[in-house]
Amino acid sequence: MKAVVCRSPGELVLEDRAAPGAPAPGWARVAISHVGICGTDYHIFEGKHPFLAYPRVMGHEVSGTIVERGEGVDLAVGEPVIVNPYLACGKCIACRHGKPNCCMKIEVLGVHRDGAMCDEILVPAQNLYPTNGLSLADAAAVEFLAIGAHAVRRSLGTPGQRTLVIGAGPIGLGTAIFARIAGLDVSLLDMSAERLGFAEKDLGFAPLDASKVSATDLVKQATGGEGFDLVFDATGNTGSVQSAFAHVAHGGTLVLVSVVKDDITFSDPEFHKREMTLVGSRNALRADFDHVAASIRNGAVPLTKLVTHRTTLAGTPRDLARWAQEKSGLIKAVIEVG
Repeated sequence: MKAVVCRSPGELVLEDRAAPGAPAPGWARVAISHVGICGTDYHIFEGKHPFLAYPRVMGHEVSGTIVERGEGVDLAVGEPVIVNPYLACGKCIACRHGKPNCCMKIEVLGVHRDGAMCDEILVPAQNLYPTNGLSLADAAAVEFLAIGAHAVRRSLGTPGQRTLVIGAGPIGLGTAIFARIAGLDVSLLDMSAERLGFAEKDLGFAPLDASKVSATDLVKQATGGEGFDLVFDATGNTGSVQSAFAHVAHGGTLVLVSVVKDDITFSDPEFHKREMTLVGSRNALRADFDHVAASIRNGAVPLTKLVTHRTTLAGTPRDLARWAQEKSGLIKAVIEVG
């Protein structure tokens, strides 16, 4: 089979590899249809991922079709599926408490083990969700949107709350979309006028442009000096995360959607004075995948506007390398495999 392999930082090639063997009990062999390209994939290509072993087949935003099933798998051959790329151990404290998204031994396809930028992969059947009428092209977008949907659910926000999403990249936009679906009053903060222009014109979000005015002043102006009830940081930037604490209203909540490798510091007196809630959000659960798929089906997600670039498996080495540098106009790119 064909596979796109990141042999080392900056070296992305199309290789012939052995096809997967027969699936073990509880697993299925999936023919890949579509793969979304994530910020993580760009970081792997650029050598910025701190815990990655090369060579690696990337790709964790995946849709496909079951072509062979192992013993005990109920899903039918030919079933179109959404792939949940978070492979959990099923035994640790997080898994026992129904939180496989933060399993102690989690393996993410395309990061900890080879992913889906290839023709076929083996996946545990418990990680395969029927598309139930969703097109395979749209199904590949479910995972990245589920990150934001999970963060919104973790926030316990209530309709009408003033909400700030920091970061207008794909994860931030997904978070903003599902915050709006939840009835929250959403504003988007970013330093890219182009991204904010897209968010305002095409998606209808109130923009806060921090490229010329400080984020602190923008938040004060937008909230009469009170701060936002809910703040989601989806930037992956340490400085932004630390600054986000000051944007939260008294009694409010800060949700860290993105992950940074550095330590985060904040003022404990300010934190307690505001009786702030700090929430970490990691990956997503089956309920989030189902919510996203249903929202795409009912037209609540403007997916045609979010997917701005497309390529093929053969074109991925060239195009992914180019898109890592040429960000203008790029929101979400998808590889059409099948």
